[in-house]
Amino acid sequence: MTAVAVAVLGALWYLFWSATGTGPVAIAYLFMPAGLIAAVLAVRGLRRSTPLTPVARQFWRTLETACLLLTAGYGVLAAAAFATSPELPAMPGPAVVLAGAGMLLAMVAVARVPLGVASWYERGKQALDRTIAFLGCTVLLWHFGLAPMVASPTAWSTPVLGILLLAFVFAAGAITKVSYIAGGPVDRVALRLIAASGLVAAVVAEAGVAGGEDGPVVAQALCMPLVPVLVAVAARRQRRTADAPPARRGNVWLPYLAVLAVDIPVADMLIGPLDPGDRLWEIRVVVGVAVTVAALVTLRQYLSFRENNRLLREKRESEARLRHEADHDALTGLANRALFRRRLDAALAGGAAGATVLLVDLDDFKTVNDSLGHDAGDELLVAFAAALAAATGGDGVVARLGGDEFAILLDEEDRGAAVADRVMAMTAASFGAHRLLVHVSAGLATATPGTAPSALLRAADTAMHVAKERGKNNWVRYARDMERTAQAHAALGGDLRRALDAGEFRVVYQPLVGLADGRLVGAEALVRWLHPERGVVSPAEFIPAAERTGLIVPLGRFVLRETCRQAAAWLAAFGPDAFAKVSPNVSVRQLHDPDFVADVRAALADAGLPADRLVLELTESAVLRGPQMLHVLRELHDAGVRLALDDFGTGESSLSLLRAFPASIVKLDKSFVDGIELDELGTPAAHARQAVARAVAQLADALGLDTVAEGIENQEQADRLRAIGYTVGQGYHLGRPVAPDEITARMAAEQRSRAGSAAA
Repeated sequence: MTAVAVAVLGALWYLFWSATGTGPVAIAYLFMPAGLIAAVLAVRGLRRSTPLTPVARQFWRTLETACLLLTAGYGVLAAAAFATSPELPAMPGPAVVLAGAGMLLAMVAVARVPLGVASWYERGKQALDRTIAFLGCTVLLWHFGLAPMVASPTAWSTPVLGILLLAFVFAAGAITKVSYIAGGPVDRVALRLIAASGLVAAVVAEAGVAGGEDGPVVAQALCMPLVPVLVAVAARRQRRTADAPPARRGNVWLPYLAVLAVDIPVADMLIGPLDPGDRLWEIRVVVGVAVTVAALVTLRQYLSFRENNRLLREKRESEARLRHEADHDALTGLANRALFRRRLDAALAGGAAGATVLLVDLDDFKTVNDSLGHDAGDELLVAFAAALAAATGGDGVVARLGGDEFAILLDEEDRGAAVADRVMAMTAASFGAHRLLVHVSAGLATATPGTAPSALLRAADTAMHVAKERGKNNWVRYARDMERTAQAHAALGGDLRRALDAGEFRVVYQPLVGLADGRLVGAEALVRWLHPERGVVSPAEFIPAAERTGLIVPLGRFVLRETCRQAAAWLAAFGPDAFAKVSPNVSVRQLHDPDFVADVRAALADAGLPADRLVLELTESAVLRGPQMLHVLRELHDAGVRLALDDFGTGESSLSLLRAFPASIVKLDKSFVDGIELDELGTPAAHARQAVARAVAQLADALGLDTVAEGIENQEQADRLRAIGYTVGQGYHLGRPVAPDEITARMAAEQRSRAGSAAA
């Protein structure tokens, strides 16, 4: 490197000159500006050849300008040296101005390098540490550098002392600044080399004092050329590490070194040959700085003490929060499964009364998520959890076990029924932002000390499922025979899967008949299970099991395809006027199946059945499921499939449904048909049933919908319904569910009868 070569030439020249005394002394003043020129070229080459961040580029540009000013200043001094040779020159005014400006600009360059500290608190604490470190470095440089020059018998000019003072300040400030840079756009090592260039001033001072009359020559030839060397090496270092180095921790120990640095001048004055009368001013400076540093260190320790206390408090709070999060449900804030299980274990292990568990499950919670979204489901869970805790009061531990399942642990059996009743009573209110009404099923079980916790939970779960099978929205206390029932249900689920694979299901058809002429106008498709050992299994037994296990989807798909196939066969055999429609039932689970619409289209296409010949029967509860469900139903309606509202009149929003739901047929529920013929007796119930039946018929007629009366058991009911306005009926009086062959025979007989009437 050129700067190193200049420094080496300066050292060789000084050795030659001191040994021989040959040559003008002014040559010593050439090495500093020559080295600075080399440093400027090194920095400029770095800026032009290396990609730098804007911050780094600004730093090196400012440093380059500082070096140019220093070059000019020391160039003026060199010119003065040759002009006054062989006398040593006094530093000219322009040289002082230029060199001083270069030093100040170098200070600005280092000061503008970011420290990577964001918060005001951290900035303030770091400013305190840097002040302590700065005072420690300054007093050390003052005592061993500038003060000896001021007290030296050799007369050092004020400009020279001013330049050295700036160098000392730059060295102290740069060292403390660099110590707190944990990484960034300017290489840390390069910054340290720049900071170290300020220490050359201390070397200059010591060399100047020790060299006597030749002190300036020593400083100019040996010491000062080290400055450009350090700058050039720093530029070379930055070129090798153009990318920002990884962040590292700052030097937090620097303030403590500053305390040690203050102690060194104090110790030197105490044990050294110092005449207090001659240098009292220096003693005052050193002692004053020592006292200031001690006060600042005391303040720093106080801040550190506060910071440590804060960290300890935050650590304790964090540990408490982690313990709480480990034991509590994140959504509802209730105890989670792990905490509930520990409390249950403790109650059964050491409690004298054992433990009572109430398991609570939200009925049809999946519907809320599917229709309103998971956010609404979460809101419902939070609101329900708060209500559940309020209903429990201080009588037990409430926990969320997962999903929509909750549990309450009680230590007294007598309170179990009261808590269960309060839980049921609180469901009368609406919950969440959507004001949803919820139903719950709950199971209550009690165990004596020593019982396995899993056995108690299994008993409560069994009771809860029994509550669901009994119609939901109630609670049941566990009894021993429930285990057998639960096992039977589990076995039934497995048997259903086998029956589907074995083809044990059959589709039967219940006629839909015109009330005016008794003619067959359609049929409702119903599924029957012909078990090889048990015979015919009631739909009331296996349909709920199919719903629970999800097998209702493949079972419904089988019924749909078989119904379409049979309807297409009847249509081909008897013509379009012989049979109007065929209608299988559709469950909620089928409507939630994403492939349901595609299954309907495929069943129609494979059978060759026109879409308007298929009627899908749905209950009101099935279609009250939000926009997603209505979208599926409208898609079916647009495809030509007709939709029927089964059991109409029993739901909470029957009339409003007719405006939103794309129905074509309304089926009056059997509960409004039973006893409708008893109007002559004048019973209020008969009057009410006729009023509802008449209102439904009138409303359907106004909306252009067909009507079907279900559950007709005698001719009097049929006549009464016909008089009210119903044209189609269904029930055991008109026809029981039968095999497709019997429907075929009836259709053939009706066709022959019509043909005979036409011939006559």
